[in-house]
Amino acid sequence: MSDIKQLQDFTTQVRRDILRMVHAVNSGHPGGSLGCTEFLVALYQNILTRKEGFDMDGIGEDLFFLSNGHISPVFYSVLARSGYFPVAELATFRKLNTRLQGHPTTHEGLPGIRIASGSLGQGLSVAIGAAQAKKLNNDNHLVYALTGDGELQEGQNWEAIMYAAAKKIDTLIATVDLNGKQIDGSTDEVLNMGSVRAKFEAFGWDVLEIAEGNNIEAILVGMSEAKARTGQGKPVCVLLHTEMGNGVDYMMHTHAWHGKAPNDEQLAKALEQNPETLGDY
Repeated sequence: MSDIKQLQDFTTQVRRDILRMVHAVNSGHPGGSLGCTEFLVALYQNILTRKEGFDMDGIGEDLFFLSNGHISPVFYSVLARSGYFPVAELATFRKLNTRLQGHPTTHEGLPGIRIASGSLGQGLSVAIGAAQAKKLNNDNHLVYALTGDGELQEGQNWEAIMYAAAKKIDTLIATVDLNGKQIDGSTDEVLNMGSVRAKFEAFGWDVLEIAEGNNIEAILVGMSEAKARTGQGKPVCVLLHTEMGNGVDYMMHTHAWHGKAPNDEQLAKALEQNPETLGDY
């Protein structure tokens, strides 16, 4: 468990990692990564029940599945700084024949990575399967998943959402990164989905919202409430309202940085806004 100041320092350093990683190879997805930084830091530092070491069976611990795998920079940084693999390995991001590819993969055995993700719409299905397996094995630990709001435009999600409610998969907490943006513009412009909350509720889920999705304290409170709602016969959905590009002023309030790396000048400006806290890799 970490206090708020420690979590904020951790978050700032992860932002630096994200920015430096995508800049180094002029490739990657900083926008969504920055928007989900507080959430993933809180998840791995305070929320998940984790055991020592890493194995793929995940028995006796909470599990997390990243569905929107293009935000791999934040995932890799949080995993490394949570002890899954050396922080220095972040310097290999998106380079040939390394374990830190642009989308997470499993064939190289990178600790912390349970599924290959990035083909959008699939992660929630896997998380539901894992949660159902835990119930069948009398393992009461929880399964967490993160999806993007634009990702919900993929039809497979809704089959999975229907299935989870019908089978009463109530050890599952699915979080939606609700930033209202995707690579081609706002989610409303690309494919307006109406009320995401109303849709999940209509499919039989218990839904709660975290209005300040880039606030560590709000995330801890909201996720604690989500955890308290598990085991009641319904899967739980958390709508996390975030800002794409959070923490870097020129990346916020636009979809432009969904998948674009900063140049040298832009990197320097972004790093000035996020002073080093835990040491760069």
